[in-house]
Amino acid sequence: MPVVVFDIGNVLLRWDPRNLYRKLFAESTQMEWFLANVCDGCWNEAQDKGRKWAEAVSERIRAFPQWETEIRAYDERWIEMLGGEISENVAILRKLKDAGVSTFAITNFSGEKFAITESRYQFFKLFDGIVVSGDEGLIKPDPRIFQLFLERYGYAAAECVFIDDNQQNVDAAREIGMGAIHYVESLNLGAALSNKIVL
Repeated sequence: MPVVVFDIGNVLLRWDPRNLYRKLFAESTQMEWFLANVCDGCWNEAQDKGRKWAEAVSERIRAFPQWETEIRAYDERWIEMLGGEISENVAILRKLKDAGVSTFAITNFSGEKFAITESRYQFFKLFDGIVVSGDEGLIKPDPRIFQLFLERYGYAAAECVFIDDNQQNVDAAREIGMGAIHYVESLNLGAALSNKIVL
């Protein structure tokens, strides 16, 4: 029976920094500038790869001292970026577990923030194992994080079906031989999985 490997963010749990920053900026154009130029995606990815938040915040404040309050909020109010479970997909995870399917996660996530998040959502307990990028110093789509998963849990790539909302990550999984599904909000994940796995 195939092994199902989930991404977390925006597959099982909604995450968007705008959930927080809409509270801090009166104008959306200014908010978007801040998220594109100050606390941008590359800066956040460094935390997903293991950089500590204290170091990240200090570095940004040195570069953009006029935005200190907003920069600190990215760390101190990070939990407000979460938008709750994607309930239909969490239900699929539960159905898989009930059917005896092994379920795992490979997630790009700061180790510090993952520890906080894991304690708040019960569905994390359904996984047989989770590879957290911030704890490993590797982030998707680096093929080494997929290889690490396979070696750690003893599976062949062909045994696994990987689900992610990022096309690059899906492509990387396919390149090492995993089955993969590109999840978007309009996708019926249950139907897509039924083509890969029979419950």
